[in-house]
Amino acid sequence: MTLIDNAVYVDGKRRHDPDSMDETFELTRSSGGMAWIGLYRPDEVELLAVAEEFGLNLLIVEDALAGHQRSKLEQYGDQLFLVLRPARYLDDAERVEFGELHLFVGPNFVVTVRHAESPDLARVRKRLEQEPDLLALGPQAVLYAVLDQVVDEYAPVAAGLENDIDEIEDQLFGGDAEVSRRIYELSREVIQFHRAISPLETVVGALRQQADQYGIPAGLHDNLGDVMDHVLRLIDRVNAYRAILDNALTLSSTLASNRLAETSIEQNEQVKRISSWAAILFAPTLVGTIYGMNFENMPELGWEFGYPLAILAMLGMGVILYLTFKRNKWL
Repeated sequence: MTLIDNAVYVDGKRRHDPDSMDETFELTRSSGGMAWIGLYRPDEVELLAVAEEFGLNLLIVEDALAGHQRSKLEQYGDQLFLVLRPARYLDDAERVEFGELHLFVGPNFVVTVRHAESPDLARVRKRLEQEPDLLALGPQAVLYAVLDQVVDEYAPVAAGLENDIDEIEDQLFGGDAEVSRRIYELSREVIQFHRAISPLETVVGALRQQADQYGIPAGLHDNLGDVMDHVLRLIDRVNAYRAILDNALTLSSTLASNRLAETSIEQNEQVKRISSWAAILFAPTLVGTIYGMNFENMPELGWEFGYPLAILAMLGMGVILYLTFKRNKWL
């Protein structure tokens, strides 16, 4: 099992670092403290072993094993199960990577199961260990701090998406042929980001409004209010991104249609020019071809001015056709 950290806290201070789950359970019971176990991508057998040791509700465990869930908060007796969808922006690939985080919260324990590189739970633990008064509020304090960290890590993701949208606006009027594909890919990421964030409004709202039901101490009410403010601002930003991308996709289609129409018009003009010159050259070619057939009985063949007249006729027809096409703006 990838056990990231395992500690027992008493009165908000780290007192024990057990070597096994059995020892963690015994020390938690004997000291009257709180156990905080951090796991990274455990398999089914490992998670079931932890569940058996701490008496996790089997329905919670089934949910955790199912995976790929939206953010949610569920209560089973005196235990809470929180699913979060952390995210991080990858600058090199210019894309968003989504993960999944499960929190099992009991009366005297917290088990965090991380399935991605984010969030930085070591930072959360360090922060709480530096604030023993906050940590002394119990497992719900850990739940709040983890929730706060996940929401804080959404901010760089929103900034990265905003930068990508700015780049798309430049590409739209630059005639980039791949811009429609990029808009679609970015829209998909924004939708996934919205799915990760939007349920948190309900989750945080429930923790604040039904504090007694979820065992939330009064000291955490203002902290959760701050998290709610961040969540609402993020939701507003993401909704704005979706509207901008929808408009960008519409504009991209319009510009593509206009470029296609302009190309078609230009091609028509070229066809007109070619056809006009072909017609102008056809007239003298026709006369010259007929007179080049060497028949004995041909009009004006023996006449002194027959040849100059034929040349003049060819030039005259060419000039007439040229003026006609010019007047009709084919040339």
